[in-house]
Amino acid sequence: MNPFAFRTVADIVVETGAMERLGPLLRERYAQTRLCLVTDRHLHQSGLLNPALASLETVGWQVSIIDDVVADPPEHVVLAAADRARQADAEVVVGVGGGSSMDVAKLLALLLGSDQPLPDMYGIGNVRGPRLPLVQIPTTAGTGSEVTPISIVTTGETTKSGVVSPVLYADLAILDAQLTTGLPPKATAATGIDAMVHAIEAYTSKHLKNPISDMLAVKALQLLSANLLPACRNGQDLAAREAMLLGAMLAGQSFANAPVAAVHALAYPIGGIFHVAHGLSNSLVLPHVLRFNAPAASRLYAELADIIVPGPAGSDEAKTNALIAYADSLAQATGIETTLRQVGVQEHDLRHMAQEAMKQTRLLGNNPRDVTEEDAYGIYAAAF
Repeated sequence: MNPFAFRTVADIVVETGAMERLGPLLRERYAQTRLCLVTDRHLHQSGLLNPALASLETVGWQVSIIDDVVADPPEHVVLAAADRARQADAEVVVGVGGGSSMDVAKLLALLLGSDQPLPDMYGIGNVRGPRLPLVQIPTTAGTGSEVTPISIVTTGETTKSGVVSPVLYADLAILDAQLTTGLPPKATAATGIDAMVHAIEAYTSKHLKNPISDMLAVKALQLLSANLLPACRNGQDLAAREAMLLGAMLAGQSFANAPVAAVHALAYPIGGIFHVAHGLSNSLVLPHVLRFNAPAASRLYAELADIIVPGPAGSDEAKTNALIAYADSLAQATGIETTLRQVGVQEHDLRHMAQEAMKQTRLLGNNPRDVTEEDAYGIYAAAF
């Protein structure tokens, strides 16, 4: 066995209705009084957070709310949020929402806990300073950001940069399935497929794949594949919602230690250039990347097919083909877009997208098969 290290969040609570007693949950762990809650405007205005805010007030938390987080948060949004949190003299940061809100919460905890400038943090292992206490509460079953040490920031017109450091692991993650029941079917599907991609890519990651990440990826795929369609069909199915939330978190723990690869690398230009949601961007290229990787990863793909495809049989290649067909069928079954042209991509965009994807060296290095620009172009052409 190759040497490996495994890290994750120290404290995890899985409890339907936990947000209704958020104040006491946090008071058990923290003596501070000033809390900054980071979320998006829709969640804040929907009233979904009201029980949590009431609970926080009952035990003396003074809450400042930053609700201007947007998808794929630009650097200026992060910096403006940090300024507001400083003015409130925040002592604890709580992220509530999808991956963008939790990513911003991570960076706020860092920016308020040290004097290191944000641009100095980009890359792997560049965070120097300490951070404020950090709690993460997802409202979608997808990104796994509540248990990852990664925060993604939009740094240019179409480019993204990542801050990757163990310092970004939260102190506490809270999974409350009630927060996900209002998610529409298409968003449920896209975020759920995103979580499945995390597990698939972690299981086949070239360099840091290990027995613990494998175990987590397998359990994640069992939960996600069994509950994705039920959660899409009935958004109020709490058992399916909780299974999806747990599966997404386990996949997050897996890929936090065995990083994702070409699916994510090729998804980033789709999101960055055409403002397509991250989960849907992954879904659009997933079957085509699996097909490209098959010559190098068929043994591992066959193992995953045994987990998530009903009754696969035959050789590794046959099982791999069954896995690819399953990935194709997921998007069709849930009604989300299945081609790049459906999200506004034109054929003349494909070359530029391939060039942009090749900049994701942090991700491409984990892929089981080397990817050239021509390969990326071919994958986009197949997805077009």
